Amino acid sequence: MEQVFSYEQLYEFTRKVFLRIGCTESYAAIAADSLLSADMRGIDSHGIARLSGYVRLWEVKRVNASPHIRIVHETPSTAVVDGDRGLGLVVAPFAMQVAIDKARQVGSGWVSVKNSNHFGIAGHHAMMALEHDMIGMAMTNASALVAPTFSIERMLGTNPICVAVPAGEEPAFVADLATTTAANGKLEILQRKNLKASAGWIQDKNGNASNDPHELKKGGALLPLGGDREHGSHKGYALGAIVDIFSALLSGANYGPWVPPFPAYVPIPEGMPGEGIGHFLGAMRVDAFRPAGEFKENMDRWIKRFRSAKVAPGHEKVLIPGDPEREAEADRKVNGVPLIYSVVEDMKQLGEKLGVEPPVAGIL
Repeated sequence: MEQVFSYEQLYEFTRKVFLRIGCTESYAAIAADSLLSADMRGIDSHGIARLSGYVRLWEVKRVNASPHIRIVHETPSTAVVDGDRGLGLVVAPFAMQVAIDKARQVGSGWVSVKNSNHFGIAGHHAMMALEHDMIGMAMTNASALVAPTFSIERMLGTNPICVAVPAGEEPAFVADLATTTAANGKLEILQRKNLKASAGWIQDKNGNASNDPHELKKGGALLPLGGDREHGSHKGYALGAIVDIFSALLSGANYGPWVPPFPAYVPIPEGMPGEGIGHFLGAMRVDAFRPAGEFKENMDRWIKRFRSAKVAPGHEKVLIPGDPEREAEADRKVNGVPLIYSVVEDMKQLGEKLGVEPPVAGIL
């Protein structure tokens, strides 16, 4: 059973929670906006359902609620940002703004981040570039839940990539994807709903296919995009590795099996080679390549042509990357955000713990 809340209700609750753990007014607002962008875009696994997880990380002193985020190395077009153990929800927007500012000056900006934490959905950060007629990119490594092709050992995270491209009359192209067949958050949703996982999502501790969404707790692993070698899992493995290298080895963050886990109760890996979680963000001015208006006209034409592609039997239309999320956001702005029972209960418990009044469902 789901209950429905308005964005404004969830924003105020989330903002107050972040204030309670010591965020400044500015950081609390940025963090709430970053986190809830997932709920608004229909990515329920990465939104308010994770709020209590961030609080638990703060409780065990793995998150600094009032970090001194700073550039520690830079050139005209590149930078390394130290997040000072801050919420990735705050650190990533800071780094993306650095990338945008550099792109404004020299055409493109590339920023690798260390000493951060989970940053929510990649799309929120990449899309910051759109209003500046820039192409935005965002990616992050994550704790090791994914077995490389032919392995039973967990070595990579779900390591998402987002590329956001502006258009003219048409909505922006926003490709936001994990480099696994399914993100861990989707398994968490299946667990709450007592449903099975689809084929090709996970394997057990011995490398056998499984549809048990609890498999990770038993020593199993997520699978790279493709699922198995015959379906191209080596490509998903390669993409995840690229994200790990760009996010962590360029910045000095932890990588591979040493990335700190999101659940606060999971022990920190021994012998970590870096600092915190790593991100990589980029911005490219369209007019560094061709006039922005001309480019966007052609993007419109590109999008319209793909939308008009002949549809296979059993399907209604051809989608452009970003369509499902955009449609979800339009619907939820009007009809509210549906939350499952366990997430609502989690909000209530969090509110009681921190002295923040939880929102009441149905007030839109």
